[in-house]
Amino acid sequence: HRGKKYKKRNVKTRKRIWKEAKTRKSIDERPSIVAEGMEIGHWEGDTVEGKGHQGGLGTFVDIKSKFLIMRKVQDKSSKEMKNAVINGFKNYPGIVKSFTFDNGTEFALHDQIEKELETTVYFAHPYSPWERGLNENTNGLIRKFFPKGTDFSKVTDEELLRVQNLINERPRKSL
Repeated sequence: HRGKKYKKRNVKTRKRIWKEAKTRKSIDERPSIVAEGMEIGHWEGDTVEGKGHQGGLGTFVDIKSKFLIMRKVQDKSSKEMKNAVINGFKNYPGIVKSFTFDNGTEFALHDQIEKELETTVYFAHPYSPWERGLNENTNGLIRKFFPKGTDFSKVTDEELLRVQNLINERPRKSL
């Protein structure tokens, strides 16, 4: 080993995609009406990982109405997540005003999401999950139905829709 340089393991191409992404807008640039939850159309997004980091869910929650939209993804790649966001919201053009995501590499193609859905994407500060607290809380509700270690490739679309409807019809104190 003497004289050999250490080579980093498991370096993937997704870092390259993240660096090529357009400049990200910080959550600080987000209008105050979004944080106050005064109008429908401002969404928080995140992922719920499946067993062995294979597959998972893209979860999107409206800040005012607490309405949840879930989409299955095969992996946490940025292309897969971009398709989940666009397919989840393309039928609701007037209801999408902004998104707030975490700094995960799965949202590296946010510029394409902005262009396709004609919206604005903001990013929370690194290691600050409380800035998207509603989405984190909703992911906790989802975990009651799909605990850690769930293989989402075996979860049917009907089961996913059933859970989504149960959470959306659940009485919440804030509402």
